[in-house]
Amino acid sequence: MNYLFFVVKNAIEDFKKNKTQTFLTSLGIMIGVFAVVMLMALGLGLKKYINDQFAQLGKNTLFIVPGKIIQGGSFNVAATLQSVKFDNRDLARIRKLRGVEEVAPIYSAQTQVKSSKGSEEGTIIFSNEAFFEINGFKIKIGRFFDQNEVIKRSKVVVLGSKIAEKLFGKPDLAVNQRLSVSRISYTVIGVIEPEGGGGFGGPDYDNYLFAPYTTGYIFNPQKDFSRIALQFDDEKFTLQEIKDSIIREMLKRHNDDSFSLIEPGEILRAVNSIFSILNFVLVAIASISLVVGGIGIMNIMFVTVTEKTREIGIRRAIGARKKDILFQFIVESTLLSLFGGSIGLGLAFLLTLLVQRFIPAYIDIYSVLLALGVSSFVGIIFGVFPAKKAADLSPIEAIRYQ
Repeated sequence: MNYLFFVVKNAIEDFKKNKTQTFLTSLGIMIGVFAVVMLMALGLGLKKYINDQFAQLGKNTLFIVPGKIIQGGSFNVAATLQSVKFDNRDLARIRKLRGVEEVAPIYSAQTQVKSSKGSEEGTIIFSNEAFFEINGFKIKIGRFFDQNEVIKRSKVVVLGSKIAEKLFGKPDLAVNQRLSVSRISYTVIGVIEPEGGGGFGGPDYDNYLFAPYTTGYIFNPQKDFSRIALQFDDEKFTLQEIKDSIIREMLKRHNDDSFSLIEPGEILRAVNSIFSILNFVLVAIASISLVVGGIGIMNIMFVTVTEKTREIGIRRAIGARKKDILFQFIVESTLLSLFGGSIGLGLAFLLTLLVQRFIPAYIDIYSVLLALGVSSFVGIIFGVFPAKKAADLSPIEAIRYQ
């Protein structure tokens, strides 16, 4: 232990004498660790965000969508282009099924929204009162529209928190105000709690408007729906029982390939699978800089061996063993790697704190241990070759070296 302390102390003193060289040597490791940890932080944040979003939907939620969206555990991109639509007859059939508790038809439109204080481009979702329950939305101010307002085609609208702020200055000022949606006047009756969505291409419900689907036929003269969401009684019926009954009913009007019945867990598994592979590839690419940094450390350690040739000869002459010399240089290269890795980790931590305001990201203990472990590993691996060269020097030739 005393010998290790002595070697580490001498290495640190050498680093202090050559601060610029030490920093530049560790730079490659620093950049590599920074890149790897940041990508892992973004991947972990994205995974947590996706899980949190689907957790709001609950295990008793299902979606009926056009095309075969998921095949073999993977997304079928071509299926998302299906032009198949659902209508009120589908809605009525699903409502009559045993075990189905809530059903929400959904279609949306891009539109110009105007208030007394300005105008914004926005997305409006047309659905019914069940939509809010199924998606786990909570009201911040005011209320949601109800079944009676859907039946009466009442021109009422609920706003996301961001669009409310853009149109009225503050969400608190939005309720009971009038706004124009493509020249149709609506009354704001509520603002939902911030959802925090929109990252990585997800729906940013905070920027959406929500209105009864019966009031949006100007956007949808065919009176059809792009998807149907539903909740079922999971205490009396299993997921498979509900899916089987819905599929049987849908097949009476649609082909098997024209629709999919999607559960949140299925989407979650497919999305996590995609991003796990993507994150692995990105981290592997970023790891190349660690190899480059390791080569830089190896080169500088070869230079150090040359500079310390006489010192090595003297140490060998007074009794130092080969393994002592080997240990000295491996410790130096490992410390260089740890120095660079620690700075890279610190920079990644600071940047993660900054970007958390805009996108989901966080660093877990696994990322910290991996960063420091990889740094040490790189230092040991790339320090072995120059350390062995130093240990193999002949004491007499080393002392005579000029």
